[in-house]
Amino acid sequence: MNKEYVLWNLREAAEELERTIEAIEKDPNYDREEFRVAMSHLYQHINTAWNARDATKEQAAECAEEDFEKWHSMPDASELLLECS
Repeated sequence: MNKEYVLWNLREAAEELERTIEAIEKDPNYDREEFRVAMSHLYQHINTAWNARDATKEQAAECAEEDFEKWHSMPDASELLLECS
């Protein structure tokens, strides 16, 4: 597992989550579109942490377009053991 890349993405996700919580708490005009953008950014990093967990350091550094698309997609529910039997 590429722990360095996983941790970088998880830290980015945690920072976005903290920013989002703070913005919702402090801004009475915080709206659905701002929330959508923030959650998109959050999911991008969480998904990448999971999907690119086995990427080499070179793959992570290069982040080819094909990898970018694959890494940012939502994982299958079965991969995360979220499917009900």
